[in-house]
Amino acid sequence: MSILSQIIIGLVAFIHLYIFWLEMFVWTTVGRKVFKTIPSDMFDKTKVMAANQGLYNGFLAAGLIWSLFITDGIWSKNIALFFLNCVLIAGIYGAFSVSKKIFFIQGIPAILGILSLFL
Repeated sequence: MSILSQIIIGLVAFIHLYIFWLEMFVWTTVGRKVFKTIPSDMFDKTKVMAANQGLYNGFLAAGLIWSLFITDGIWSKNIALFFLNCVLIAGIYGAFSVSKKIFFIQGIPAILGILSLFL
């Protein structure tokens, strides 16, 4: 896997670790400042749901980080490709169901990562 791929995969993993942290641990505090389109009275009501979503983002980050430590090049690329595609699908779904901004935050970096794996 190229250095460029590793950097992009690391960036995508970092984005998902940040989302994991926001949704799992600081949803009712920092989350209110980040997710400004959600009415403030909804944060306490959705704390458990947000934590569940955050857990999934943590799994995406873990998979991407795992791909960076696999020494077999083909296996590493395949694992990275799987998790980047999962991120891309989540970004597309989020764009249609919540906000187009999600596609730019999750989908575009995932596409760049996928493309970098084939350079």
